[in-house]
Amino acid sequence: MSIAGGAAGAWMRIHADDEVPVDLPRVPAREAAERELSKPMYHENDPNLLERALNRFWEWLADVLDSAAGAAPGGPLGLAVIALVAVALIAALWWRLGTPHRTRATGDALFDDRPRSADEHRATAEAHAAAGRWNQAVQERMRAVVRSLEERALLDPRPGRTADEAAAEAGRSLPGHADALRSAARTFDDVTYGGRTADQQAYARLRDLDTQLGRARPDLSTTAQGATG
Repeated sequence: MSIAGGAAGAWMRIHADDEVPVDLPRVPAREAAERELSKPMYHENDPNLLERALNRFWEWLADVLDSAAGAAPGGPLGLAVIALVAVALIAALWWRLGTPHRTRATGDALFDDRPRSADEHRATAEAHAAAGRWNQAVQERMRAVVRSLEERALLDPRPGRTADEAAAEAGRSLPGHADALRSAARTFDDVTYGGRTADQQAYARLRDLDTQLGRARPDLSTTAQGATG
């Protein structure tokens, strides 16, 4: 039954049984029609709550896009170009920063298990490298670097030290290797906390740094200044 038919039926029912129609004021007539049209049989095919919400959302989105297209230089084409640029920027940031597997906390320590010697860390790193497990190889080699500096008394053994802290402290006594130490710590952080993937070249750089540091002599004047400061 159509809405028009329902309204007509409502109007017919408010006439007298005789042939003379009863003229009702406008407000009561409208109320009678509304009561008639509020009956469930007239709303069987109405959209449900979810459908109404979705319809309003799409209407809102269409209004937003129309407004943006009108404000953007070049109209809809300009809006499409802006959207493509935004997607490209997001993709570039994702590639640069890596997948955020977890948020790094300030308490992320370099060593996470029982104390081991530098040689033990080196042996473990080489085993991972031989198997092509470059992430683990990089991590173990960085631990070998820091443990070696602790064994040589160039770093004070301190539980909870992070790779960045170790690189900064070691760079003061070995200024010629400060940049390489910071780069090694950044590689360790990227692999361990940033979701990045290491490769053979990254491991080779850490292995070479470990070898170079083993032959390096500390700058005692810089160390003494750091201690007095």
